[in-house]
Amino acid sequence: MLIIPIKEGENIDRALKRFKRKFDRTGTMRQLRSRKQFTKPSVKRRAQIQKAQYVQGLRDAEEI
Repeated sequence: MLIIPIKEGENIDRALKRFKRKFDRTGTMRQLRSRKQFTKPSVKRRAQIQKAQYVQGLRDAEEI
């Protein structure tokens, strides 16, 4: 459960923005969407390898 303390005289829009940011960082929606459908372990592993290759490419390009 997320708790967002609201300070005295604070704008509700600002508090809502803090809530949304905190909610995004928890990864709850990503987890719910991934649980909606089954993905085979081989597909997960392939996606993980592709992401690692992409990140490694970015790091290599940064060094040059």
